[in-house]
Amino acid sequence: MTDMEQGWAEQIRQAAANNTALRIRGSGSKDFYGQQLVGEVLDTRAHRGVIAYEPTELVVKVRAGTPLAELEASLAADGQMLGFEPPHFGPDATVGGCVAAGLSGPRRASAGSVRDFMLGVTLLDGRGKRLHFGGEVMKNVAGYDVARLMTGSLGTLGLLLDVSIKVLPLPVAEATLRFEMDAVAAVTQMNTWGGQPLPVSASSWVGGVLTLRLSGAEAAVSAACQRLGGERLSDEAARTHWQGLREQSHGFFGGEAPLWRLSVPSVAEATGLAGSQLIEWGGAQRWVRTEQDAASVRARADALKGHATLFRGADKSAGAFHPLPPALRTIHQRLKHSFDPDGVFGPGRLYEGL
Repeated sequence: MTDMEQGWAEQIRQAAANNTALRIRGSGSKDFYGQQLVGEVLDTRAHRGVIAYEPTELVVKVRAGTPLAELEASLAADGQMLGFEPPHFGPDATVGGCVAAGLSGPRRASAGSVRDFMLGVTLLDGRGKRLHFGGEVMKNVAGYDVARLMTGSLGTLGLLLDVSIKVLPLPVAEATLRFEMDAVAAVTQMNTWGGQPLPVSASSWVGGVLTLRLSGAEAAVSAACQRLGGERLSDEAARTHWQGLREQSHGFFGGEAPLWRLSVPSVAEATGLAGSQLIEWGGAQRWVRTEQDAASVRARADALKGHATLFRGADKSAGAFHPLPPALRTIHQRLKHSFDPDGVFGPGRLYEGL
């Protein structure tokens, strides 16, 4: 262990002995996400830097406190990127926060989620023990996939020290097309195109307009543009649109009503909820701004065979995340006890009592 890691391990052991909580935090750009923030802040930002990066292997190993923008700039210099297109929600967002939140951007439906790109992780558990899981190559398949388990755990299972992440080449060409249609027609069209050999890398619908991004080889993108038609956006307008969705700076996200995220099958019918909506990921992600109560929103998500997250909203007394079935809650409790038996890390951040 480094001196910094030893200091953190001692801090964790003292917290466990004193029955106090710790709140793992990078820049705080995702503090709004999830439920209550409890405990003394354990700041990770000093633990930064790329440990190993071999572009030909498409893998990077990086310390958790490294600024996400810094990592992306380093990858871009070698013509590569984080395929899941993670949102930052702030200029100082860290890699650890990106993994802990487990949030993906517009490219998620075509490239995969944060979890899909995780190869290995080193962490300190609730006893202050340094643990390493996974590997640093894409062939790694041995053992229980703890690296993916840590994704989206919001720092409730352990303190991430470093992560190994698969990366992808930047696309050679991209084009963004727009089509006017209603939400029902847009979902049908997204699914139709999704089943065809088209280089679709992102899609969205909002305000009567379906927007489609094509990425890949120049010939493939050009052929798809000719086949699909629509209005082609300028490169600048396209960047603004997809960045607006990724960072939630698009006008849709500027309202005051609670913001819900419904994850549903891509072919699911309309949500039927009051308020405005924005559809992404080929129909599988439905953002809804509504004043409807949590019970009715979640009942509708259940009916659509999905789940609903209160993404942004002042009142999270009903829980930020969809309630867990009893069997799944038991699994969560056992995992929490295995990694953090004294409940040191972020109690209640995901679910009350965990």
